[in-house]
Amino acid sequence: MAVVEISDVGIPDSALAREAREFIRETESTLLFDHSTRVYLWGAMAGQRRGLTSDHELLYTAAMFHDVGLTAGFKGSRLRFEVDGANAARDFLCGHNISQDDMQRVWLAIALHTTPGISPHLDPIAALTAEGVMMDLVGVGYDLFDEAKRKAVEAAFPHGPDFAEGLLQALYDGLQHRPEVTHGTGLADVMADRNPHFHRRDFCCLMRNSPWTCLECRND
Repeated sequence: MAVVEISDVGIPDSALAREAREFIRETESTLLFDHSTRVYLWGAMAGQRRGLTSDHELLYTAAMFHDVGLTAGFKGSRLRFEVDGANAARDFLCGHNISQDDMQRVWLAIALHTTPGISPHLDPIAALTAEGVMMDLVGVGYDLFDEAKRKAVEAAFPHGPDFAEGLLQALYDGLQHRPEVTHGTGLADVMADRNPHFHRRDFCCLMRNSPWTCLECRND
């Protein structure tokens, strides 16, 4: 069942998908809602192109919930926003007779979508969610989607000229109260871009100043 079909990819219209769509529409800004929908479409199209089989309801849920951790309901959270979104999706799926294994697949897809190099080796839901995110944010794989498909997605869910700055601001707004969770990820770049007082954690310094290093110095 699909409420709309774009370049041979249908947006699911099951009861679960409708509830997910309405929840995210009420929770997120239009910018994040449209971005999340495009993430699903890019991911589903990539799956078609690569011959990957995935449950479109679950892929849709992962795509729609992947940024919910940036929203106002998580202003007090000290977790990574990806984990907040993964937990929210799992809580949502609990009420829809979804198996524990399937809930875990969605959880991993959301929790790891900003961690490079891991999602492609997991279930297609994780791989395609991450691929859809990277296509929509920075155009990874842009030329692998033919122009007609890109235009069809754009016509339905515009990727406007202010998207980059709007999304960067949404990331910063959702993370500024918990900057420590961005260390070691590309999100630290967002913090540094928006906050001149933010200092990235240096892993080399952490090792050189760890209790083990200090103990070794004392022993010498």
